[in-house]
Amino acid sequence: MADWLLACGVDTVALESTGVFWIPVYEVLEQRGLTVWLVDARQMKYVPGRKSDVQDCQWLQKLMSLGLLRAAWRPGDEVCVVRAVARHREVLLTEQASWVLRMQKALVQMNLQLTEVLTDVMGMTGQAIVRAIVAGERDPKVLASHRHGRVKASVAEIERALTGNWRDEHLFVLQQALAMYDSLAQRVVECDEKIEALLRPLGVHEVKLSGPGKRCGKNTPQFDARTALARWAGVDLTRINGLSVTTVMTILSEIGPDLSRFASVKHFCSWLGLCPGTKISGGKVLSARTRRSANRVRQALKLAAMSLSRNDSAIGAFYRRLCARMDKPRANTAVAHKLARMVYFMLTRGEERVCAVGVNLEAKRCGAAPECLDAALPLLLLIALLPLVNEGAP
Repeated sequence: MADWLLACGVDTVALESTGVFWIPVYEVLEQRGLTVWLVDARQMKYVPGRKSDVQDCQWLQKLMSLGLLRAAWRPGDEVCVVRAVARHREVLLTEQASWVLRMQKALVQMNLQLTEVLTDVMGMTGQAIVRAIVAGERDPKVLASHRHGRVKASVAEIERALTGNWRDEHLFVLQQALAMYDSLAQRVVECDEKIEALLRPLGVHEVKLSGPGKRCGKNTPQFDARTALARWAGVDLTRINGLSVTTVMTILSEIGPDLSRFASVKHFCSWLGLCPGTKISGGKVLSARTRRSANRVRQALKLAAMSLSRNDSAIGAFYRRLCARMDKPRANTAVAHKLARMVYFMLTRGEERVCAVGVNLEAKRCGAAPECLDAALPLLLLIALLPLVNEGAP
């Protein structure tokens, strides 16, 4: 097909994005030097006219020749390679979490209320207890001895929670679920090794990391992802409050470090689905809700915004102020919009300028409290002395 299009002198091809069937065709046509326009199927539905499966290609060609279609944005090939592995890693983590739920179900069916005394069943204490059970240990005292010092529940409470009915079928299910969990964990490690190998040739920038690193969680990649991502993007996005290493890896693997495709930060936020809607009729605003979107960067930014509820920073205080005067979903979207703007400016204008603005906002926020306290001090003294004045009055 590519040879035939080139023989006909075609240089631009419009391709409808339906499922995943367009991906191999898009890649082949792009490799042959053709300009491929990836078109959203909803754009064709907005234009009235007769359309059937037989005439689909003709209708698509007519709309494109009339300039009624817009090409969707797709990152470069090197970003798509990293994106495929990163998405597969997320699928493995989701599948791994489902097997944790199966382990919890098997424990509850044996009347082992481990979730009542441990916040995370697959933490250090939980894993040690589950693996001991699978190994054949049944004594609650021995199992409770695996308690970590940071666990709030006492040894006696853990012993009572581990007194249950040891049935063979549930122990078999627990053993199988733990084996699947370990197998998926090994696959995640292999994905981390593959991502590290893919990021190594992309790290063309020399970036000096400053400031402490973010706290690592269980799902954090098992390599120095902060340095690798900073060398790829040219800036350290983890310096933005709320963005962890995992969140930054999701953002860069989806959009890449080059945002020249977007004309401005407003276009970027609109593409993410974080801008207010504009449904206006007769001068009256009918709706300003953001559109529904399955954009992975949008989801990552909204999760990052939720983590700022107790963050001691300017943007954390901004999130709490919004929560005080509106519901949390709207505040979450507004803070995610602010994070998206910070990501855009850091990738386009550099790290130092954005971080300098954040430092100024933080200094302004911290300096506002003493000034307000000094202004209110005379009023506080008057309120404190008012009872004494009333007692001395005739």
